[in-house]
Amino acid sequence: MPIAATLFDLDGTLVDSNDFHIRAWHQAFDEAGFQIALDAIRGQIGKGADNLVPTLLPDLTRDQVKALAEAEGTIFERFLEQIRPFPHAHDLLARVHAAGAKVVLASSASGEQLDHYIDLIGVRGLIHDATSNDDVERSKPDPDIFAAALRQAGVPPEQAIAIGDTRWDVLAAARCGVRTIGVLSGGIAESELREAGAIAIYADVAALLDDFEASPLAR
Repeated sequence: MPIAATLFDLDGTLVDSNDFHIRAWHQAFDEAGFQIALDAIRGQIGKGADNLVPTLLPDLTRDQVKALAEAEGTIFERFLEQIRPFPHAHDLLARVHAAGAKVVLASSASGEQLDHYIDLIGVRGLIHDATSNDDVERSKPDPDIFAAALRQAGVPPEQAIAIGDTRWDVLAAARCGVRTIGVLSGGIAESELREAGAIAIYADVAALLDDFEASPLAR
């Protein structure tokens, strides 16, 4: 069955932003009086604040989680102008679009960050729709973001494929019945993506573009 929609994660997949998120979270925790190791934060990148913070600090109240999320967002904004797309991110989306599949962005980023990235990559004319963390109740690894992306695309799960860089992308998509291609550009180990259930793994989106015709995107 041909692929009718491709659901793209953003952070760590299309834009090189994961390390900036790690730095922003580390600073937000530190300023709030919590000492969280960088490696512990790295292991949670890909989740939204609603799932990331309670995993690291399970005893916090909802208001405390919200305050930390707002602090991280404020700090991260200072890094936005330093973030760059991965090489050929635009070209891969253009190739998917040209192949006739709907391009849907499915990100745990905020709506404001999502708009910034769309213009940064230059894909506003290529995407069918986009879902951010602002559009759903729960972030990855809960399925809400990919479920919303499927609804926007108007296709069944078996005709969609996701592309992401973390186990949280793979697990969230799987909970919607969507298969995931993993990329290593976000700094996550290949073994972790395979264990989560990624059906194929590439170094980055440029490598996936080079192998497009032999990849799950063209099957």
